[in-house]
Amino acid sequence: MGREPHPCCDASSTSIYGELEAQEFYDKHGVAYVEDTLVNSRGLRQCWRSWVPVGEELRGVVCVCHGYGADSGWLVQLTCIAIAKEGYAVYAIDHQGHGKSEGLKGHIPDINVVVDDCIAFFDPRRDSHKGLPFFLYGESLGGAIALLIHLRQPELWQGVVLNGAMCGIGKFKPPWPAEYLLGLISGFIPTWPIVPTKDIPTVSFKEPWKRNLARINPNRPRAATAREFLRVVKEIEDRASEVTAPLLILHGDQDIVCDPDGSKTLHQNAASKDKTLHLYPGMWHQLVGEPTEGVEQVFGDMFSWLETHLSPQACT
Repeated sequence: MGREPHPCCDASSTSIYGELEAQEFYDKHGVAYVEDTLVNSRGLRQCWRSWVPVGEELRGVVCVCHGYGADSGWLVQLTCIAIAKEGYAVYAIDHQGHGKSEGLKGHIPDINVVVDDCIAFFDPRRDSHKGLPFFLYGESLGGAIALLIHLRQPELWQGVVLNGAMCGIGKFKPPWPAEYLLGLISGFIPTWPIVPTKDIPTVSFKEPWKRNLARINPNRPRAATAREFLRVVKEIEDRASEVTAPLLILHGDQDIVCDPDGSKTLHQNAASKDKTLHLYPGMWHQLVGEPTEGVEQVFGDMFSWLETHLSPQACT
């Protein structure tokens, strides 16, 4: 029996649920959805979500890190539902300043506090799912966050899946002296909004209707955040040899938001004995933004990889 199509096939240009109400959508896809909040160590209220398959024995747990300007309640949610339908409990939290979480919109002056927030949320899930394998899944900036979580907890993750990960900024990296001036600006006015020279959804999502759906909930980067992105990419480049978990890297070779060469370099330099790189010809930054055939190829590769890494032996 083949897999059902990715739930993005049921969305529309105006709603992730398409023509259905939210609960009808979850019922159709056989997942139980929970949304709640917590207060982090800095006193900010953050929104978290979970998706669990109904009436199925769980095979594992996938902890999801969303990208910049995204959140776990919009397009990323469709992938979370797709993962849950494969038999996994899925957990995600909106980063500060994103989605329904508190904080200045789009302001991440220090990625380490975001990593702290994710670990503080993900760790207690282990008590609820003892004996099950735990995986990290990250998209775009979330891929960098997933790697940093693994570097903090190298023995705790059965595998790490990266989708269009921010291991390189690509054509959106500001040229010198703009990069130098960005550092100066962020020191004086760190919350200043920076408007990218290109519309990110336009160059991220190949299908126009998905592009329109992505634009409904926009975020603009701010000076300190943009500077921090550059620092994070440098840290990942410098620490690639410390990555030891089984690693699946998925990247479109026409991605101009997060440089696919960064994924190639990570794959080459990671110390992981088990590492796989899929570079998809002609695909863009947001792999869920591809036509249906491409989406099914990418997530079929991901689900097959997860299935082969469910046993503890897969980590050795």
